[in-house]
Order: sequence, then C-alpha cells, then structure tokens
Amino acid sequence: MAASSSPLNLSSPKTRLELGRRPDCSVPNFVKLRRNPSKPKYLPSRLCVASAANGGGFRNPVVEGDGIIIVDHGSRRKESNLMLNEFVIMFRDKTKYPIVEPAHMELAEPSIKDAFDSCVEQGARRVIVSPFFLFPGRHWHQDIPSLTAEAAKDHPEVSYVITAPLGLHELLVDVVNDRITYCLNHVAGEKEECSVCAGTGKCRLYN
Repeated sequence: MAASSSPLNLSSPKTRLELGRRPDCSVPNFVKLRRNPSKPKYLPSRLCVASAANGGGFRNPVVEGDGIIIVDHGSRRKESNLMLNEFVIMFRDKTKYPIVEPAHMELAEPSIKDAFDSCVEQGARRVIVSPFFLFPGRHWHQDIPSLTAEAAKDHPEVSYVITAPLGLHELLVDVVNDRITYCLNHVAGEKEECSVCAGTGKCRLYN
C-alpha cells in the first residue's frame, strides 16, 4: 500500500525518547502492544495522540484533498448496512471532514471500489481506508488491502493508506458499558428498544 510519507519508527530510541517527553500524552490502546509475563497479556505502550482529554498531541493529519472510506464487512441484512450509513453521517458531522464515504467489503453496496471512485470524483488525492472492525484478522491483513489495491488501479495518481481497526481503544469500554446499561434498562421496562434492536424483540430476558 502506498503512503505519502515514511511511517513513524516506534522502535527507534530517539522516537521513543521524544514521544515520552510530553507529560500530557495519553495511552492509545490500539497502536502498539507489548507483552510482559508479569502484567496483563496485552499492554499498550505510551504514545502521544491528539484527543480532547489531553488538548492534542500530534497535529490532525487529515488535510484538504483527503477522502475517507469507512468500511465494514457487509451484511445480507439491509438494516445492518444502513447503520453504517448513519455512522458515516455522524462521523462526517462531528469531524467536519468533507469527503467521507461508506463501503462494504462484501455482500452489499457500495463496494470499496465504489467508495474509492466516489472519493476521487469529489477531489480526493489521497484515500484513507478505515476498517470498521474491532480486531485485526484476515479481512484487515488480506481482503481489504487486496480490494483497495484493485480499486486504486484506476487512479494511479491517487495514494492511499489503510488504517488499523479499532483494537483495544479505551473508549470502547464506555461504548460497551453504555450498551449494557441501555439494554438492561429496556429489559426493566424503563427504555424503548434501541435502533439496533428495534422491531426484533431480541433484547429481552430469557429464562
């Protein structure tokens, strides 16, 4: 996959020193993991990342001329695919990025190629493919890179990069807890069905 600049060398002593100088750096739970037998199996290493909590670390690397594709697996269930569209709208509204497109890896449209073409038509000179997956697996290692490379063949003047999936991001703890809380409130009769379960009757107590 092509990239517009050299990747950050996290193994470099100089890089590790510079990253450790900022006391307000937060711990990203998705960039680099190390193993230590005396600690939990996976422990995130320190790296300064931009966030509302620490007032920003790295500058925002998304620039004018960038297009973002948020890609999920794809489903035969129409409602599941439409939820990605809703997420992309929320993402675009919150980030203010001008070019953001949804894509499904398989089973549904728009495809990665469709989304790539759409980004280029809107003026993108670099396409950022963000897998809407929890953890790395075959789709991230093989399928998405292969499909993106195929889509990029029609646009040799456009570079692209495929980001990591969500991984062990600490904010996911809040998301999972919020989902559990809402569902339990629904089971207790205090909340209506959420948009995920609406009309299915699946969020209930089984005996």
